[in-house]
Amino acid sequence: MKVPFLDLSRPHRELRSEILAAFAETYDAGRFCLGADVTAFEAEFAAASGATSAVGVANGTAALHAVARALNLGPGDDVIVPAFTFIASAWTASYVGAKPVFCDVDPVTFNATAETIAAAITPQTKAIVVVHLFGQAADMDPILALGRERDLPVIEDCAQAHLATYHGRPVGTMGVAGTFSFYPTKNLGGVGEGGAVISQDEGLLDQVRLLRVHGSNVRYQHDAIGYNYRMEGLQAAALRVKLKHLERYTAGRRKIAARYRDGITLADTILPQPAPWGDSVYHQFTLLHPRREALREHLAAHDIGTDLIYPRALHQQPCYADVGPAEGALPVAEKTARNCLSLPIFPELTDAEIDHVITTINAF
Repeated sequence: MKVPFLDLSRPHRELRSEILAAFAETYDAGRFCLGADVTAFEAEFAAASGATSAVGVANGTAALHAVARALNLGPGDDVIVPAFTFIASAWTASYVGAKPVFCDVDPVTFNATAETIAAAITPQTKAIVVVHLFGQAADMDPILALGRERDLPVIEDCAQAHLATYHGRPVGTMGVAGTFSFYPTKNLGGVGEGGAVISQDEGLLDQVRLLRVHGSNVRYQHDAIGYNYRMEGLQAAALRVKLKHLERYTAGRRKIAARYRDGITLADTILPQPAPWGDSVYHQFTLLHPRREALREHLAAHDIGTDLIYPRALHQQPCYADVGPAEGALPVAEKTARNCLSLPIFPELTDAEIDHVITTINAF
């Protein structure tokens, strides 16, 4: 039996007629950049995310960049970023000329903690980026308390955590802003690129709205150096359709994760566990194993797709060779990168496919 790591064709076959009908309406109306579809999606996504407002942008990286600009981060500033995450989290600093300062992560949740963040703070620190990695909310209350104590805004990178909560509070609503990605592989994925910013600060959202359209609120008057970060109408139309199914998709991911946790018994395997403050929405199900490469080859030999998310900590990336810290300084992030292996966990997996993954892992 062949089990793909991810099969985007399955959900899109199910929703094909509904999405194509939404496309036809948008196409016929000529609503291609921003417009009524984007406005409607912003309202619906804000409501689903526990926010009063949302601003749609071109992608998740644009969302992080726009928030960094809205907070006036720039050269001479340090921004704390977890060392184990996708590279775009670090672009929050680099795109505005600030310096990312990498912190270690928790060995269970893979997220930054108040303790690892505090250890990385410098006199030049001006902001903290918290990533709710793989769909698991970080332990936010201690982090927010640290931010208040040091007068540092906390940016929540929620690219992998649509509908995740922390003690019942939706991610993205606790810090100064929450940023989301709608890349096709995400829990709420479009049929191309897309992103959004939510915030309780309407002034910050107004800045994002300004920046996404070339720094212009009045045609041909540019009040800031801005960007072409507009969300497309066709993407918003597709996302509106898929948003209706997000709770069902999330329940499916959690069901698969529970099956994996109950079924995988391979020795020396560390499986992701629900945090006491809120269950993950399982963008990834990433286990740790000391013989990761051999296990991955074993699974591939049995036609099971896997991925390495992420095989290198950010401070070990060539583009940050001059930033540091030196190898060995962030041991949990480095060990996690060496040992991590992500299993298939898309909602359309069949029971037989899940059983095949579990049986094959246990036979290693």
